[in-house]
Amino acid sequence: MTLPKHQPHRLAWPLMPAALVVSWSSGFVGIRYASESADVMLVLFWRTLMSGLILLPFALMIGPRIGARALMWQMAFGVAMMFLYLGGFALAIGQRVPTGLVALISDLVPLAIAALSQPILGHRLTSRQWTGTALGALGVLIVSLNSLSLGTAPAWAYIVTIASMMVFALVTVLQKRMGTIDMPIHQSLCIQCMTAAMLFAACAGWNGGLMPPLDGRFGFGIAWLVLFSTFFCYGVYYVSLRLHSAAQVSSVIYLSPPVTMLWAWLLFGEPLSAAMFLGLAVTLFGVWLTSPRGTVSKGETSLGPIGQPAD
Repeated sequence: MTLPKHQPHRLAWPLMPAALVVSWSSGFVGIRYASESADVMLVLFWRTLMSGLILLPFALMIGPRIGARALMWQMAFGVAMMFLYLGGFALAIGQRVPTGLVALISDLVPLAIAALSQPILGHRLTSRQWTGTALGALGVLIVSLNSLSLGTAPAWAYIVTIASMMVFALVTVLQKRMGTIDMPIHQSLCIQCMTAAMLFAACAGWNGGLMPPLDGRFGFGIAWLVLFSTFFCYGVYYVSLRLHSAAQVSSVIYLSPPVTMLWAWLLFGEPLSAAMFLGLAVTLFGVWLTSPRGTVSKGETSLGPIGQPAD
């Protein structure tokens, strides 16, 4: 569905991008913050449960009747795009993979979609797109190798991060091939959150239980993730799409990895180095080469604040 464009106020462009970048990167930082007082699976359970419960009355009362087929599709998307994607990224953050690197890998989705589109959809890639894909991978390799030398996260946690991104890209390409089922965002997000919450509940229960720790850090972290990283971010994103082109909005989202790196450095003392910024610049240039000029959509660019899939 194409959102109608409105004439923006002259201050809208500097203010909206700033709000979008900060809220877009806040999910990664919120996971890192809350995971210092609880297991990441417990954090994700309460985040998805609270988000889904808040949306539930609106999903039931506003919008078309949800059929069985649409429900099953959205539940499947919840498994792939929230449980596997969000869970993989959060697990990596919990293992202390640098938060900025996780954000950077999430921005590789358009590169992965481009690479998978040729064998699955039959879309031929241009030399420009292949060059961009190679540069994106090279940049992530630079940052990852530097992070391995500076940090304590195990190597498998880096692999999980990349695998989570690839799962989302694969599901996105398969969704394009099979066609989509139109559903209002509040209904689809509710179904996906509630589905993921059930799976995260099983993981959290296996790791120790579903009872949240009674401390301010955990409570603030969940409130941050639900209210700011989910609802505020979605609101800013869709208002931005009404005021500006999808290409402009997508270009702003690509600024989230460096912002996340700075947040993690300031709040958690995560290391920063010249090699990280070099790899970041190489990757973002590769993503820019791969993305179609002026026709980028949310589903083909980046994902929301850690694990909020495009609809």
